[in-house]
Amino acid sequence: MSSRLEQRVANSNAAGARAGEAAPRSGDIEVHVAELRQLFDAMDPSPFHDRDLDPTAAEYIVGWARELPRHAPLALVVHLDRSAGLPDEAALLGDAIRQFFSGRSTAARRRLKALFRSGRLSLAIGLAFLTAAFVASQLIGRLQVNSFGALLREGVLIGGWVAMWRPIEIFLYDWWPIPAEARLYDRLAAMPVRILYSSATSDAWQHDWPAMPAGRQNSP
Repeated sequence: MSSRLEQRVANSNAAGARAGEAAPRSGDIEVHVAELRQLFDAMDPSPFHDRDLDPTAAEYIVGWARELPRHAPLALVVHLDRSAGLPDEAALLGDAIRQFFSGRSTAARRRLKALFRSGRLSLAIGLAFLTAAFVASQLIGRLQVNSFGALLREGVLIGGWVAMWRPIEIFLYDWWPIPAEARLYDRLAAMPVRILYSSATSDAWQHDWPAMPAGRQNSP
């Protein structure tokens, strides 16, 4: 992964831009790579159009999107250090990136459902234990009148309330960041993608995704 992917590109007026050379907009997310394949995870054995984004690239794009205004329309601008390749490579790149973030949105919503399911189970267990602890504390209070009995009674009650800690944490704190994450992924899955090419003329695009021959697309 190019180290320049971790730096914001100040100049978006690169020559040879297929989508034009308009000034950056407030919702633009910009990355700079030498080859399109650098945006994708080389360890993923899937074809490039189904391959996950490189973790550094995904973290960079998501981090930039979080810093932008919540209602700003997002767009990804890829500054590419090579000449233009196939006519539809920008569309193919956009489809692959949108598919990746759409999958992340679906995964986040599944994680939320699983968290609520765990929360309901934890709540049932916690309430049952709290009820049992309350009954036990009442029995101890009736049978024991010394200081040790009072201490034991309070300890049982405290244990019952401790059992409620996990469901309370889930329903008060753990769940609400997940819908926000899913909404962000939805915005990223809907964003347009455009490529700004360098002015250099070369045949480098022939060895880069998505121009790579079909027989070599499973190679890293």
